[in-house]
Amino acid sequence: MTDQEVENELVAKGLTAPRITAEQIQSEIVAEDYYRFPGTTLTVCCLTLANGFTGVGHSACVSSANFDAEMGKKIARCNAFESLWPLFGFALADRLYRDACADIEHHF
Repeated sequence: MTDQEVENELVAKGLTAPRITAEQIQSEIVAEDYYRFPGTTLTVCCLTLANGFTGVGHSACVSSANFDAEMGKKIARCNAFESLWPLFGFALADRLYRDACADIEHHF
């Protein structure tokens, strides 16, 4: 299931409470850099966010006969992107918690 299919299903079910979307994460990415270690099939992707934080992912083949540089980059980027979900989830949970605490304090 793609990110868009998940998003469509959530909206269709009315599950629209605060959450992180792939589009939100993508909008924060300001740079992407790749490095392939010479003589290997290891490719690393570093995604840099607007605040300077980075997410890193990698890909590698067991057999160099299966190595394709573009596929290596795509897989490494996908893994770097996936590494960002928990970070954005934590940031959202923290914001919601702090907002709730502020609301409680405001009522006293």
